[in-house]
Amino acid sequence: MIGWPQQEHTPILAILTSYDKYKRFQGNRKNFRDIVKTGKDLDIPVFVVTTKDLKLSGNKVLGYTFIQEKKLWEEQWFPLPNVIYNRIPQRKNEEKPAVRRKIEACLAHPDIHLFNPFFFNKWELFAWLRKSPSTKSFIPATKKLTGYRSLSSMIRSYPNLYLKPVSGKAGKGIMRLKYVDNEPSPLQLTIQSPRKIMVIKSSSLSVIWRRISSEIGLTNYIVQEGIELVSHNGRQFDLRVLVQKNGKGQWLVTGIGARQAGHRRITTHVPQGGSVEDPEELLTLVFGRELTPGMMNRVKSGALLMARQIERGAGHVLGEMSLDLGVDMDGKIWFFEANAKPMKFDEPHIRKKSLERIFQYSQYLVKQSNNS
Repeated sequence: MIGWPQQEHTPILAILTSYDKYKRFQGNRKNFRDIVKTGKDLDIPVFVVTTKDLKLSGNKVLGYTFIQEKKLWEEQWFPLPNVIYNRIPQRKNEEKPAVRRKIEACLAHPDIHLFNPFFFNKWELFAWLRKSPSTKSFIPATKKLTGYRSLSSMIRSYPNLYLKPVSGKAGKGIMRLKYVDNEPSPLQLTIQSPRKIMVIKSSSLSVIWRRISSEIGLTNYIVQEGIELVSHNGRQFDLRVLVQKNGKGQWLVTGIGARQAGHRRITTHVPQGGSVEDPEELLTLVFGRELTPGMMNRVKSGALLMARQIERGAGHVLGEMSLDLGVDMDGKIWFFEANAKPMKFDEPHIRKKSLERIFQYSQYLVKQSNNS
């Protein structure tokens, strides 16, 4: 077992992921390598552990660290961690009963701090944000898609709708339904996959509904008012805001990126053809140089309000999240999504700060329990 000097306030950080019988563990290995390297630079012990190997009864666990000289992951024994960073990559793995029990045991453990215990659910996020007067104005009109009637009432109220899976990821499964006036087939349903876009047109909502229900199967969906976002060169864009807690346990904005939809695409997600852009440049092209700094500040303060409210709603300790926010032509900010397991930000300055914040917050958690 590695003999780490254990100072009083030093976190021993474990990155929690799923076991894989072929690759030993799942998850974004490049991300894990970056976290391990940052831990080494900061002199804070960090390793990867699977839910299968995380045994809470002993004082050591079997984990993995990246050996730079050998360019490979090596299995070693490590001390029982006092901070656990949940990076289980897939919802279906996190929802397995044995994994849920392991996470619950970590949450109940007197000497372990586990943050971000579960993936978010879109419907719950909207419900949490609607509960507070300070955040409910960010929410587009949203309903559970329970059948033909819920779709029918929404399309009568809003000519542009988005249909989204409750537990979606990276834009997968999102569809758009538009009512276009003065067209022989005014109802237009857009279905996209990474490689193609399909538009189904009809004058009958029941025809459109049959197609939607064959697409969604047994998956739970929400239906949401479509917001006309700001666009540049005919391509809409939105903002990805990374918020994390710092070494004082306070929420801060680590960085903001922009994602612009691909040509004819209905979402801005990169796997669905979107591109990574500079938010201030795009906002300046739309609103001008004078209004953009104020807009960026409103996005930051709105994101922090929402992060605090989401944490209250979740009822668990959260250390980070990314928020997908949109801006319409009136400059109003809208909330679309929050992710409890933010993907890596490609912007280097955001990336560096985001890695350091994981450790600063871990130090805070250990310090808190030592002082209590």
